Amino acid sequence: MASRKRVSGWTVFAAVLMFFGGAMTIAEGIAAIAHNHVFVSTRNYLFSFNLTGWGWIHLILGIVVLLAGIALFRGAVWARVVGVILAALAALSNFLWIPQAPFWAMVLMAIDITIIWALCTGDRRRVT
Repeated sequence: MASRKRVSGWTVFAAVLMFFGGAMTIAEGIAAIAHNHVFVSTRNYLFSFNLTGWGWIHLILGIVVLLAGIALFRGAVWARVVGVILAALAALSNFLWIPQAPFWAMVLMAIDITIIWALCTGDRRRVT
């Protein structure tokens, strides 16, 4: 009899958020690469970046977060650790994205922090 890993509710919640957050980060990256004039940078902000380069960072990070979310759905143990690391990196990148899209960056930061919480909280009981 083949054993199939069961995924807890918090892990599924984190996987859904990773899938959604990754897709939105991909869209953000594509928008910054294709139409960098869509974003208006705030002048005299503490930090500023080239939007096209920043778009590539968001695109690549979004793809990796989305793939890790899919791996979480399948019950991969490594995806929990990678998911926490990727969500922390995504939260940092969205923090640095605040000058271009303040509201959206804060929404994605909240999603990333929720992912970290759900991955660190979930699976308190062992399922065999």
